[in-house]
Amino acid sequence: MNRQVLKTQISIMGCGWLGLPLATTLVELGCAIKGSTTSDKKLAQLRAQNIIPYRLELTPHTLSASYPDFLKGSDTLIINIPPGLRKNPHKNHVAEIQLLIPELEKQAINHVLFISSTSVFEDATSCPVITEHTKPNTQSESGKQLHAVEQLLQKNKNFKTSILRCGGLVDEQRHPGQFLSGKTNLTNPEAPINLVHKTDVIGIITAIIKQGLWGQTFHAVYPKHPTKAAYYMAYCKANKLPLPSFIHDQNSKGKHVKSTETRKALNYSFLVEP
Repeated sequence: MNRQVLKTQISIMGCGWLGLPLATTLVELGCAIKGSTTSDKKLAQLRAQNIIPYRLELTPHTLSASYPDFLKGSDTLIINIPPGLRKNPHKNHVAEIQLLIPELEKQAINHVLFISSTSVFEDATSCPVITEHTKPNTQSESGKQLHAVEQLLQKNKNFKTSILRCGGLVDEQRHPGQFLSGKTNLTNPEAPINLVHKTDVIGIITAIIKQGLWGQTFHAVYPKHPTKAAYYMAYCKANKLPLPSFIHDQNSKGKHVKSTETRKALNYSFLVEP
């Protein structure tokens, strides 16, 4: 990876599984980083990594009082917080971001990077090919809200927003194969997988910031797409885990998410096969 020094201040909303190693990578590259968490316990951990820590809450109705200071002086804001609809199906993530935007304007944020998901695209039995130019068409509430936030941010003329739609995020400790191991009657065996290793998501985010590619849409998905059954059977065999079993008498629904335009725009080569 190019280790050019970045002399800029960045605020990162969400310093968790992905956000914390992203923050430490940017610190190593010379960035001043302000990072948020919802946990008091993590404040010391962030501080120990040379990240200026903030405990922040975001709801549809109120912003934490620390938001102005969290954003002040930053050129870029990275929004890395999930909609959270699994825990709270009635949550309005769009309203949360709407409440945040006036503060971005007040603090003169120039650039926003919104970490979105390929879930903005619907699965289908035709397993359609999805590119960076494909229009989102999801029917899920979470996907609809993510797409609404994408539009809300990109339409704002006070800052330039790039969108990064990630496939299923994995690393060595967190992998869906560990969850699917030994499961039975799994569906969609012929659907292509759309995964990406955490290392490459961090690499792509870093490349976007280094190259200043704002106002664009990118995909973080590894360019190989074996079928779900073939991939997870091979993963479990390689890791000596109980094998899953699949239902093969139904049409598989899925999608094939490409990252070709992203790789060209960033001159990026994926580093880790999921």
